[in-house]
Formats: sequence, structure tokens, C-alpha cells
Amino acid sequence: MALIVKKFGGSSVANAKRVFNVANTIIGDYKKGNDVVVVVSAQGDTTDDLIEKAKEINPDGPSKRELDMLLSAGEQMSIALLAMAIEKLGCPVISLLGWQAGFSTDSKHGIARIKKVDPERIKNEIAKRNIVIVAGFQGLNKYDDITTLGRGGSDTSAVAIAATMKADVCQIYTDVDGVYTADPRKVPDAKKLDAITYDEMLELATLGAQVLNNRSVEMAKKYNVELEVLSSLETKPGTIVKETVKMEKTLIRGVAKDTNVATVSVVGLEDTPGVAFKIFNKLAQKRINVDIILQSVGRDGTKDITFSVPKDDGKTAVESLEAMKDSLNFHKIALDESVAKVSIVGAGMESHPGVASKMFEALYDANINLRMISTSEIKISVLIDAECADRAVKAVHDKLID
Repeated sequence: MALIVKKFGGSSVANAKRVFNVANTIIGDYKKGNDVVVVVSAQGDTTDDLIEKAKEINPDGPSKRELDMLLSAGEQMSIALLAMAIEKLGCPVISLLGWQAGFSTDSKHGIARIKKVDPERIKNEIAKRNIVIVAGFQGLNKYDDITTLGRGGSDTSAVAIAATMKADVCQIYTDVDGVYTADPRKVPDAKKLDAITYDEMLELATLGAQVLNNRSVEMAKKYNVELEVLSSLETKPGTIVKETVKMEKTLIRGVAKDTNVATVSVVGLEDTPGVAFKIFNKLAQKRINVDIILQSVGRDGTKDITFSVPKDDGKTAVESLEAMKDSLNFHKIALDESVAKVSIVGAGMESHPGVASKMFEALYDANINLRMISTSEIKISVLIDAECADRAVKAVHDKLID
């Protein structure tokens, strides 16, 4: 008998037919004698619909506390409906909100971090042979206020339960049947991977692959939780995410695209010590993540710094630095939202020279100009014009993945 944690995304429970399909999948493992804990996201586009409702009431933006109160209702609907379906099919089940399942978080509404999970209630329900359905994406802070974990937070909820309860496996069900070398909807020749390392998956998730939330992969690596990504719509083996995998001929595990990118250029900065610190310290205070950074060679006592940030943070970054214009003494600042990031990931790159050259050759052959470049041991990222992103992914995939 095993303890299995299953997570189902919003598309997996988008309508009644899919809810019953998920219910049957869960019951199949339960009837084999396994203990089953299920984490569920809000149905379909429910979260986006709730955000739109909030904007109808307060176009300027509601408080983050009240928005969390609203958004958490999406998962509450999902867990109740799934529990009803399992009841209808004749199995014992109970649904629990995040706080009922023991999730304690910090107080950063909208992007809360899990501080701990007290699994006592879940354990008690399992002891009664109940299937336990948990609302993902949410928890409770020290003030007894509901918090949400941010986009993709249900993945993190599932991994947190698996880590706390030392589950035998944590299965993440999506609308695709595993992790591919590229988005199969954009690149028909993309190949499904049997296995991928935590580090490779973390890079892909961070760089735009939307199969897994990057925080969930980070947590899985930290607590050595083996993940399996598989389809909720068809029964077939998925992709295993674990510490080590057998290295294959393919050096590149995947090509990822991220269009949620903007660049900020600060032009005419004084070429003196401490300028970069002032800029990036201010952005850190605003909780803005900076990715690729390019600094020009100083000329005539000035230099330029360009960096990339998530598109949603672009205007905030510009406004924050504009407020420092007197102390930074720059000439101008510019925001460009017409960029995209294309990246390749693979642990084998570190010991195989020439990978970057082949990537750049593929982009040259496709007549795609590079704006910025960033590298690490297992990834290479380039910023390009957003309109070229899909073409770039296909060109690089064709060149580097057999």
C-alpha cells in the first residue's frame, strides 16, 4: 500500500465530464489499497473570471487581502464538486480547504510562501480510509487571514503535502502527457522525455515552460520528492522528475519560450562605483525579479544598464527608478515590452563545447537578431523580438534536438 499525492489542474476539472474522469482516476488507485490525497486547482478559467469580477467592482485594484479572499473561492468550488463526484461513484471522501489541511503561510497576499504544513487532519482522514481532496493555491497566515500562493500555487501545495507526509510519489496531472523538448502545439517534432532532472526542470519552468510551477520543482528538489507529470485525459506513462537520470545522446533537454518579459534601459548613468547597487537594491525592495543584465562599456564618464524583468513589473520598475533620477543622475529611461526570451536547457551542455554556436547559427539562419544573451552551466537564454519567438523556438529545436 502506497501514499499517493495527486494534483489536478484547472483544465482537468473544467466541466462535469472531466470532473468524473478525474474521480475515476482517483478511485482506481484507491481501490488498489492506496492512500490517496488529491490537490485541485480552480476549474478552467475561474481564477481569471474572478479577477475580472474584482476589476468590475474596483478598477483601480482591490486590496490584496480581499482579492485573496475572492480567488480562494475557485478552489473551494473545485474540491466540493470533485468530492461530490467521488461520493456519487460510491467511495468515502472529504474535501478540505487549505487551512483545514494545515497550510500555514507568511502574510504576503497573492504571493504567499508556505511556512509549514501540519498534516494531522489529513492523517486522521486517511486513517478513516477517506480519499482526501485539498484546495490548492491557498493557506492561512498568522492573523487567520486566507492567503494565496500565486500562479501555479497548486503544484506547490501538492509537493508540500508529499514532502511533509513522505509520500511515495507526487503525480501532477495536466492537459499534456508529460514534459516535451518544446511546446508540442508549436513544434510538431517535439519529443516527450521519459525523465528529467530537478535542475533541468527548474530551469525550464523558470524560463517559460508552463508544465510545472518553478517553486514546486524547487521544493521537490529540496525534499527529494519524486514527481511524475502525466495527462489527466489519457492513460499513458508520463515524465519522471528526479535527482539523476540516465544521460542520453540528446544534450538539450528542452527549448522554452517566455513572452512575459520586458526590458528596462537606463541610459547615461554616471560611470562610478555603487550605481548598479542603487538600481538593483531599489528593485529588490520592490520585490522585482531581474533576469538578464547588460552593462555597456563606460565612455565619456557615463554608461548604460539594460535588464529584463517580468512584463507585469516593467512599469513599476520604471516608476521606481524615475523617482531616483536626482540621485542616479541618468539621462533617460526606457521600457520595451516587445521582447521575448528563448532558452535552451540541458545538463550535458557544460561538457560539450559548441552548443551556443549551434544555437546562434540556428537564429542567424532564421534571420533573427539577438538583443541580449545570458548563460549558465545548463542553460543559454537570448532576448529577441517577441514576434519572432515561435519561429526561433522551432529553428533552435530543429538544429539542436535530433
